[in-house]
Amino acid sequence: MRHLNSGRKLNRTSAHRKALMRNLVLSLIQYGRLKTTDAKAKELRRWADRMVTLGKRGDLAARRRAYAFVGSHGAVKKLFDEIAPRFKERPGGYTRIIKYGVRRGDAAPISIIEFTGASETTAPRKKRRKAEPREPQHRERRAAAAAG
Repeated sequence: MRHLNSGRKLNRTSAHRKALMRNLVLSLIQYGRLKTTDAKAKELRRWADRMVTLGKRGDLAARRRAYAFVGSHGAVKKLFDEIAPRFKERPGGYTRIIKYGVRRGDAAPISIIEFTGASETTAPRKKRRKAEPREPQHRERRAAAAAG
C-alpha cells in the first residue's frame, strides 16, 4: 500500500526524476507553456506551483530556495519579477493542463501545461503558409526519357 507516498515515480530513479522536474520547471518559467506527457504535466504542476508560491513571498530566502531548485538566475528573476506578481491575489492553481492528443510514436497521451492567464501574455503562433501544389517532377523526367 502506498500510504503517504505522494508523487509519481515516472519509471525513473530519484536523481533522474529530480533533474527532470528541475528542467521542466525551468522550461515552463522560460517559455510559459510546455507540451509533455500527461503524467509529467501533472507532476510538474506540483513543482511549478511551489515555485510560484516562493515567488509570491518575494524575500531573499525564497529567492535562494527557488535558485537552489531551478539553477538559473535569469529564470528566478523572471519568476519573481514577472510571473509571481500576476498571481498576487490568487490562492493557488497557477497552472493549467490542457489535453492535447496522443504522441505519434507510442500513443502516449500528451498535454499542454501553461501558467493560467498565459494565453493573453504568450505570443500566438504564426499560421503557416500553405505551399502551392507542385507538379510531380518524376513524370517530366519519365516523359523526357521516353521521348529522347
